[in-house]
Amino acid sequence: MLLKAPPSVYQAPKCFVTYGSMGHTDTKQLPRRSKPWSTLMGLGFIHREIYEMLRHHLVVENPPPSYYRVTMSLEQVLQGDFFTEYIKRGNILMLSEGTDSVDNMFTLREGVLTMYLDKETYERAGLVGKPHGAKGNRGLKPRWVVSYDLRSPSMLRGKKGFDRLVYASKKVLNQPLAWLFCNIAESTPHPDPLQQHYPAKFTSSPGVAEVLEVSPVAISVPSSTLAEGDRPDLEMVASDLYEWLSLIRLESPRVRAGDHVDPYLSRYRAPGDASGQMVVCRVSWQGFISTQWVRGLLAALVTKCPPQAWFSLNATEFAKNIYATGNEISLVRPQGASDEYLMWEIKSTE
Repeated sequence: MLLKAPPSVYQAPKCFVTYGSMGHTDTKQLPRRSKPWSTLMGLGFIHREIYEMLRHHLVVENPPPSYYRVTMSLEQVLQGDFFTEYIKRGNILMLSEGTDSVDNMFTLREGVLTMYLDKETYERAGLVGKPHGAKGNRGLKPRWVVSYDLRSPSMLRGKKGFDRLVYASKKVLNQPLAWLFCNIAESTPHPDPLQQHYPAKFTSSPGVAEVLEVSPVAISVPSSTLAEGDRPDLEMVASDLYEWLSLIRLESPRVRAGDHVDPYLSRYRAPGDASGQMVVCRVSWQGFISTQWVRGLLAALVTKCPPQAWFSLNATEFAKNIYATGNEISLVRPQGASDEYLMWEIKSTE
């Protein structure tokens, strides 16, 4: 039986546009509470980051992120040196196989274990959670989400709540799963508890499209729009820029300089009336990447790119549902504005 897609009101992602100032950037002590830094850190498990106008030496100097694929049961995650060294003392990201709207799926981030369970498994496990997913949708079976802060002092052997979780992992949630694992701490325990489970290591090597000759576009927001607080005009400019940047990421021929497609097939034209061409560089990383790594690279971009140059960053979360949608952030620093930014927050609804 095929799953019925939910009504479009539950599928449509929402886009929020922000124009602001980054302020002074200190690479040794990066901000966490102000935008765009707080928005970036709010993402979960990053899948892709794409940068335009990124200097080649940044790719060489910045070591690519690495992660592991490992098969473990939930019980193995919650016991022994792995639990003590990586969860209680360390800082890791883990994402199990599956989709949160269909399968029993688990995530671990900042010490918080989140479990997405179907109704039958939830009732058998005997854990306390809350309903998950779109309400009033008869096309999908009821889902539940259960969360535990494993760094809490109460999450120890002998404590009632933790013992109940361990019991459920032995008797109900006992299937071995494939996990993606990323250690974002500065050090690795020795001996490494992860090696007992024979992990496979992966490195997110950058994909570089060094020269893309495209139609020129003004990467900026008109000063009159900002001075007058013209929100409709800002949204119009932001929509045009976002569409153009998205086509750049896709390497679409529609943004190539000198493109002469039949208007019957496509009526797209780059925003603005400038003639000639401009050259951009696109660099992308794909894999299981932490927001800390992306934040460090954004800081390097802000500090190393000259003020007269523009750059754009796009970070996309792993899709955890059957609709292959995830939250996304796109950011651009306009030309000649070293401390300003234009940001799009694409929030997927489930």
